Amino acid sequence: ELVPSIMSNMLNPDAIFSNNEMSLSDIEIYGFDYDYTLVFYSKHLHTLIFNAARDLLINEHRVKYDYDPNFAIRGLHYDVHRALLMKIDAFHYIQLGTVYRGLSVVPDEEVIAMYDGSHVPLEQMSDFYGKSSQGNTMKQFMDIFSLPEMTLLSCVNEYFLKNNIDYEPVHLYKDVKDSIRDVHIKGIMYRAIEADIEKYICYAEQTRAVLAKLADHGKKMFLITNSPSSFVDKGMKFIVGKDWRDLFDVVIVQAEKPSFFNDKRRPFRKVNERGVLLWDKIHKLQKGQIYKQGNLYEFLKLTGWRGSKVLYFGDHIYSDLADLTLKHGWRTGAIIPELRSEIKIMNTEKYIQTMTWLQTLTGLLEHMQVHRDPESQMILEEWKKERKEMREMNRNFFNAQFGSLFRTDENPTYFLRRLSRFADIYMASLSCLLNYELDYTFYPRRTPLQHELPGWSDQLCTGTFRIPFLQETVQIK
Repeated sequence: ELVPSIMSNMLNPDAIFSNNEMSLSDIEIYGFDYDYTLVFYSKHLHTLIFNAARDLLINEHRVKYDYDPNFAIRGLHYDVHRALLMKIDAFHYIQLGTVYRGLSVVPDEEVIAMYDGSHVPLEQMSDFYGKSSQGNTMKQFMDIFSLPEMTLLSCVNEYFLKNNIDYEPVHLYKDVKDSIRDVHIKGIMYRAIEADIEKYICYAEQTRAVLAKLADHGKKMFLITNSPSSFVDKGMKFIVGKDWRDLFDVVIVQAEKPSFFNDKRRPFRKVNERGVLLWDKIHKLQKGQIYKQGNLYEFLKLTGWRGSKVLYFGDHIYSDLADLTLKHGWRTGAIIPELRSEIKIMNTEKYIQTMTWLQTLTGLLEHMQVHRDPESQMILEEWKKERKEMREMNRNFFNAQFGSLFRTDENPTYFLRRLSRFADIYMASLSCLLNYELDYTFYPRRTPLQHELPGWSDQLCTGTFRIPFLQETVQIK
């Protein structure tokens, strides 16, 4: 009886979701990252990155593994010293059943023995930008481009394990990281995309429509990206048009974010039409020009674009958004492409049925645990077993290995914790902006705190609503 009422209020995959109240009427300047913000790539790109990095990495051992696009999800942590890939929640607890050595899951008992439980201490976690540094054993993968890296790490680990090859996990991690970096730094990825742009870039008129809408309303716009000039130019001509630069007041390439937001020393350099760097001292950031490097402090000085009248969109929560919201007071928008597919799953009847029963079962366990007689304890153990099975079923709706990007069972993931802190709003793509007027105010939903939960929530958990299958269950007790 509950399922139809829940399904009548399904989530909109093209909605914009708010962590912090924000009115678009206050926004005068819109800024954008390039990769996975203005432009989206096809599934072929991750296969290209995986194969190119694999071939750069492997000399002595010919690893024959192919890229599996369904293996990893964003936001996972990698234990550099133990060569383990895992999912961690907002409270630094490992989600058991999601710890992988190579391509095989590690038994819960082994995980608990290794970590003296399932908690990862703060001093072992990655640094502010998700990197593994001295004293940190964990690296968090927050970038969409990191999906091939996680898969390559797991595949090479699997190869060494299956062939009984003794190896140092720290060396393997560094070499895989370097090979992925080289695919970008050496231009392998850029050249491949430019050579077959229709294969790798998902053409969408919505990007131009969004930019045109903002321009029609007199909004200032700028682009700050780590990608090189010719690569951005060809991509933007493909998805927006030859006149794409006319839409932007400032264009900055090879910005080297997140250093761009913190390093005050690097001046801007102008790039001419042939991609040559000029020596001109930059006194003003001019429309129609392309600039390289620079830093945010100089950018603020030259433009005067400060504070909450600026809204910047990016897909990397750390490199794109964290410094802007913490240090500079800009408003921030996170582009989370996975959001659309996850919401579509959450709207299915099967998912809603599973989640409704899982929540009810949890409530029954909470309220019935006071009964200590043998018969009651036997039923409680059966419910616990069923609850575990339902949790695994719920995880498989999203990703068979790691589940949802946003949840570890009941808790938010570490990824969602950072998203909630650093992004005022988040959405699947910039096209979602087309569904809103530019004076729209985003209000975050008031999520009840645990001590604020209304009475009806407890009623649902204990099954006191008039639902036949719940009444039957309670009558067993």
